[in-house]
Amino acid sequence: MSKEKQPRRLPENEAMAKVRMLRTSPQKLNLVAQLIRGKKVERALNELTFDKKRISADVRKCLQSAIANAENNHNLDVDELIVAEAWVGKNLTMKRGRPRARGRFGRIVKPFSELTIKVRQVEMNGENA
Repeated sequence: MSKEKQPRRLPENEAMAKVRMLRTSPQKLNLVAQLIRGKKVERALNELTFDKKRISADVRKCLQSAIANAENNHNLDVDELIVAEAWVGKNLTMKRGRPRARGRFGRIVKPFSELTIKVRQVEMNGENA
C-alpha cells in the first residue's frame, strides 16, 4: 500500500526549480533575477552566460534545472518556454565579527538567499519575443 499521489501544484504548462542557500544578499540576487523575467529561456540563458555578476552562474544553473524539469518531467517543448516568474527570498544570515578600536566589536553579516524560477510553455506564432 502506497500513499495517494499528491495533486500537482502548478498548471500543466508550467515547471519550476528552486535553489536554496545561495551565498549572496537577496537584493543583489534580485538584480540578476530581473534580467530574465518574462524572456524566452534561450535569450535568458545567453544573458546569464555573459553577465559579469558572480551569482549569475548559479541563477543560470537554476534556470537550466527548470528547463530540464519541464522537458523530462512534464513533456513541455523547450523552444516554446518563457521565464514566467523568478522570485527571490531571504534565507539565514551568518553573524560574524571583527574587533575594532577601544574594545568595540564590528558586526559582519553574511546573508544567504533562495531563488525560485518558474517556466511556462507559450505558443509562439512565428514571432521573436
